[in-house]
Amino acid sequence: MYADGHEIAERSLEVPPIQIKGNREEEMKILHFSLRGLLSTGLTLALNLETRTLSLLSDGPQLISEDHFSVNEMSLIVPILESYPYYCPYEVLLAHISSKHVDPSLIERCRHRLLEAQINGTWQQEMRPVRRALSSLRSKLHSFDLEVSTVRERGCNLTSLTFPAVPIADCGRNEPNDNTSV
Repeated sequence: MYADGHEIAERSLEVPPIQIKGNREEEMKILHFSLRGLLSTGLTLALNLETRTLSLLSDGPQLISEDHFSVNEMSLIVPILESYPYYCPYEVLLAHISSKHVDPSLIERCRHRLLEAQINGTWQQEMRPVRRALSSLRSKLHSFDLEVSTVRERGCNLTSLTFPAVPIADCGRNEPNDNTSV
């Protein structure tokens, strides 16, 4: 009751419920890569597909290094990371840089394009978009102590700038590479 005698009317104040997005497609997608044999134990790469950033994290997690990538660089880093410890074929890289939606039929068409380019002597022109993106990607990956190495006329693979090469058998395709999405 107020001092003048009027009663206080009780009102319930309704707060609308907070909407939490349940659809996985609407949530931010982050891929994690432990890259056994390339990164020191306890280090993980986190690739944020939405913001196009790659972060090197230590246990804790603590941010060690981070860089932002262009659309074309992202088109290449995803299949290269997913292919580790094996090389990523050029037809896969060409398919990813050519289209947002990559499927086996597109990869097969890119394989045929590259075979024709070899026969016709137009390999360099066909691979130009991939080479340009790889050039800038390489310089950015150096801050993570990583390198993209070329497997002549086959594809690219991820290597370390400082650690000695680890035999593929030691990386184990049967063991998970901790490539998980959140």
